[in-house]
Amino acid sequence: MDQNMQVPFSSFLPMERKLGAQLQEAFSRVLKRSWYITGPEVTAFEEAFAAYCQVPCCVGCGNGLDALMLILKALGISEGDEVIVPSNTYIATALAVTYVGAKPVFVEPDIRTFNLSGKGLEEAITERTRVIMPVHLYGQPCDMDPIMEIAQKHHLLVVEDCAQAHGATYHGQKVGTFGIAAGFSFYPGKNLGALGDAGAAVTKDPELAAKIRALGNYGSDYKYHHIYLGNNSRLDEMQAAFLGVKLPYLDEMNEARREIAARYLSEMHNPQVILPFVQEGVTPVWHIFGVRCKNRDALETWLNRRGITTNKHYPIPMHLQKCYEDLGFCRGDFPVAEEISDTELSLPMYYGMTDEEIGKVVEAVNSFS
Repeated sequence: MDQNMQVPFSSFLPMERKLGAQLQEAFSRVLKRSWYITGPEVTAFEEAFAAYCQVPCCVGCGNGLDALMLILKALGISEGDEVIVPSNTYIATALAVTYVGAKPVFVEPDIRTFNLSGKGLEEAITERTRVIMPVHLYGQPCDMDPIMEIAQKHHLLVVEDCAQAHGATYHGQKVGTFGIAAGFSFYPGKNLGALGDAGAAVTKDPELAAKIRALGNYGSDYKYHHIYLGNNSRLDEMQAAFLGVKLPYLDEMNEARREIAARYLSEMHNPQVILPFVQEGVTPVWHIFGVRCKNRDALETWLNRRGITTNKHYPIPMHLQKCYEDLGFCRGDFPVAEEISDTELSLPMYYGMTDEEIGKVVEAVNSFS
């Protein structure tokens, strides 16, 4: 094995080698057409992504945060309402709630999966609770059966955050199809990534989709006619064209990630490193391969010195972020989220990793002490 070989945390080069010519053609097509907003590329991608997700409606948005925010806004979630979110997630999940004037209510995830599982949900429900927002973090589907049962029992809406889980399934059903609607991010590093910021909301409800679309277009249902106090958050033609090129290859690229994860899971045997837990009946898409280690910083240094780039998701939990200090939380209030934040380390994971690169990561993790 080449000891001088560098292993990046992520790389777009294999994807670019495979799809570069098609992406260039898509760019030229949009440029030649001179139609950049709400045109045929957006329509074609929305239809294709809705079919992929197995729902009738998809609305392109500016990014994943906006997708979630517009869904909540379209559902009438506002000041005085509460939305349950996991205590361990990227802050965009909570920001979407805050942006519509509601209050994010944090619930601890399962320490094994980092996801909501139903445990603790009922204790967090109050008379103001309107929505449960499960996050399929790292591309691992949440345990949706108990979540949906609790939501139905208490007459609550479910809005899924699928920003990291394009194509993941729970007992054969695509994530994003369990609740009233779901938000996706197409940030470049996602499994299905644009070449800039982009996102989408998907739903089975055509009326809700129409409202989401209007809210993201200045609250307008047709030009110069504004029925809502809306926002400007639209998927543009160029990003839609790029996504249209990449979508047909998403399953292939997700399968490549599963093969990398399978090697990691079968070949890593360091007792100091806790590997991801995969619940029975779920098919992850491994946006992130996050391990836990009590000596996380030492493991990070060990790997980095051997040319292996890593990342931490997410080193400061939401309840300890300065922007949420008004909620009054302090260290110790959400020990599971804090444990994950203090011990999680993300290993290289991307389409096109070579066997030698995977082997170097495995060897370095196993030799850490």
